[in-house]
Amino acid sequence: QVQVAESGGGLVQPGGSLRISCATTEWTFGYYDVGWFRQAPGKEREGILCSSRHGGMNYGDNVSDSVKGRFTVSRDMAKRTVYLQMNSLTSEDTATYYCAALLSLSNTCTVSATQVMYWGEGTQVTVSS
Repeated sequence: QVQVAESGGGLVQPGGSLRISCATTEWTFGYYDVGWFRQAPGKEREGILCSSRHGGMNYGDNVSDSVKGRFTVSRDMAKRTVYLQMNSLTSEDTATYYCAALLSLSNTCTVSATQVMYWGEGTQVTVSS
């Protein structure tokens, strides 16, 4: 069964850090890549980065250098969970964050909505003082 579920969102002060989780099933963790997306109010959903089931990660094509230096992903095989670690958060990072099961086509992952097989419901991250 393909399934993902986000958790861990909340309110964080500017400059703070937050780690959000994407819990998956054994099937999802073993056969799919996992991607993180976000959607800010009034903006389109964007792909941030992905975690390959083979190991490794990639950022989305349009991700800024600022995000690349602050966001990273990790996997816990025992918990079948993929984490998004976000540091030095700013108000620009306020958004609903979604994880998704991505079709795995190679040894590397691509964070693209066209490869999403299953969306999570999202978790809200608000950066505000």
